[in-house]
Amino acid sequence: MGSHCRTVLVVDDDASIRLLCRLNLELDGWRVHEAGTLQQARAELDQHEIGVVLLDVHVGTGSGLDFLNELRREQPRLKVALLTGSDGMSETASDGVIPKPFTIEQLTSTVANLAG
Repeated sequence: MGSHCRTVLVVDDDASIRLLCRLNLELDGWRVHEAGTLQQARAELDQHEIGVVLLDVHVGTGSGLDFLNELRREQPRLKVALLTGSDGMSETASDGVIPKPFTIEQLTSTVANLAG
């Protein structure tokens, strides 16, 4: 297992959600990168080895679900969990779903499970 397995990318257009995720995951020993747009997310994925992506379903005007499908084509081994306020997201191609609002325990346990 390389260090990239301990690296998380949080993709959400809400800076407070990104901050909440980053602070709590860093306390758990993760290295965390953030992206507020899908364009930034693509750049982060190009520049860093990422083990787990936490992806908001709605990122600004972009669709997290479309981006998920893109990731599935380009990086099929990448673990992706959706951050969502919507029900019925468990049928997506994601590896996990974190419902908003989420508890810190939901966040950290989901990331730990996905990283293996």
